[in-house]
Amino acid sequence: MKTFFCLFLLTALSVVAAPIEPAQVVVLYNKRLPESKDLAEHYAKARKIPSKNLIGLDLSEKNAITRAEYDSTLRDPLRRLLVTEGFWTMGKNAQGFALPVRSKVSTLVCMRGVPYQISRSPVSDTPPQKLPAQFAKRTEAAVDSELAMAGVHGVPVAGPVNNPYFKKDSSIAEAKLPYVLLVGRIDGPSYSTCKRMIDDAILTEQQGLWGMCYLDKALKGAGYAIGDQWLDHIARLNDATGIPTVMDANKQTFTTNYPMNDAALYFGWYTTNRNGPLLNPAFRFRRGAVAVHLHSFSAADLRHANKKWVGPILEKGAAATLGNVYEPYLQLTHYFDIFHQRLIEGHSLVEAAYMSVPYLSWQNVVLGDPLYRPFLHLNGGGTVAEEDRDFRAIRVANQRWGKEPETMVKKLRTVAADKGKARFYEYLGLWFRARNQDKVAMAFFDSAAKKHIQPADQLRQWLYTADVHRAAADKAMAISVLKKARERYSDIPEGKTVTALLNILDPPPPPPADAVKPAKAKQ
Repeated sequence: MKTFFCLFLLTALSVVAAPIEPAQVVVLYNKRLPESKDLAEHYAKARKIPSKNLIGLDLSEKNAITRAEYDSTLRDPLRRLLVTEGFWTMGKNAQGFALPVRSKVSTLVCMRGVPYQISRSPVSDTPPQKLPAQFAKRTEAAVDSELAMAGVHGVPVAGPVNNPYFKKDSSIAEAKLPYVLLVGRIDGPSYSTCKRMIDDAILTEQQGLWGMCYLDKALKGAGYAIGDQWLDHIARLNDATGIPTVMDANKQTFTTNYPMNDAALYFGWYTTNRNGPLLNPAFRFRRGAVAVHLHSFSAADLRHANKKWVGPILEKGAAATLGNVYEPYLQLTHYFDIFHQRLIEGHSLVEAAYMSVPYLSWQNVVLGDPLYRPFLHLNGGGTVAEEDRDFRAIRVANQRWGKEPETMVKKLRTVAADKGKARFYEYLGLWFRARNQDKVAMAFFDSAAKKHIQPADQLRQWLYTADVHRAAADKAMAISVLKKARERYSDIPEGKTVTALLNILDPPPPPPADAVKPAKAKQ
């Protein structure tokens, strides 16, 4: 195993993205809420942000504010402070609008307590570009997305504006966009959750983010194909990087209590409220996990632990997520594949989020420590935690022998046999399945099931095999596998996922007609 790590140091992907410096970060909190200030100070201390960069404003304690409140209590006071404190030097653009022409700040971090929604108001101006009517008349927005352009005077209220940082691949410091603020948010169901998100990001940067990636397609039809294409691209990126990846290519989302163990990454869609693994009281994401579920209103209740998606994802242990506070429409939301790729390349959470969203002054938010860089240690460095060793070794093998697949498979299979490495068998099964070599994949899943210690991990191998048969349109064999799995694993919480799948593939017959007795007429 040590040989894997030594070789990896010579061949691994290097992290080259320049970090956002603490002095370039301004932290915003709500002066009315002592907990908001305390959270700001906790974050500033953790990231060594100068105390002069903490700004408290007298803000509403509500989640949503009016446009007038946003202008008078948030945007305008923040503008003035950033100018008077020397963060911004103002000038004018070619159209004569005032905007920052030099900036010492690139990133704004909103603490829990700062409102996150701007409610709809009557349209009073013309949108900045020609857009369909359903966009042009929209005045509701995410506070954070509006603040991204807070320095630019004259931005129309209605509709979104183009994001000049979209699809860029350089750090914000190198992008030379002094008038754009990358706005992130440390928020969620509780202040304790927010502090945990900060602390987890710091610790994960020391060790690196290691584990499984779970992808969940929606198959909503041609008009929505781009969402599934993002997930396909993520799967290819992970295959090239050596991240074990599970792809659910069925129309339904992951079923109730699906055994999504070791989840470091999750991208999926499309349901209104949390479901699948998040319904399992025992489920937790890995420390530092980045997890995102695409839905039009995924962040509409981001401070609620059980509603929509953003709050539940953070409550279940993820360190970072993306969301929408109002309907954004699919192609105006974050492009998951770009977001994931920029993280892999070593960019910070907030940079990756803004590189992946085409418009500002719109509905999108990014939750988590904006400076968080989960993949700092793709080169094999960092503190090695015992629970990460197998995933590190898989990455090593993939990077060292990825262009010699027969050698890679042989190396991993040999170590798996010698050391009883269930994760190696599972990875090889997923690797072969991604290449449509289903018989070989199922053989590795069988070996993984025999070597895994935890029943939930064993069950997942059975689910893989059932899904192979389901994808091959062999429903009878899929049902047979699931029924055998039900016999073995019905006594664990994750066993509910087998029942859910059987109800999809082999639904119970409806009750006979004569079993339903008509109600007696009232006398």
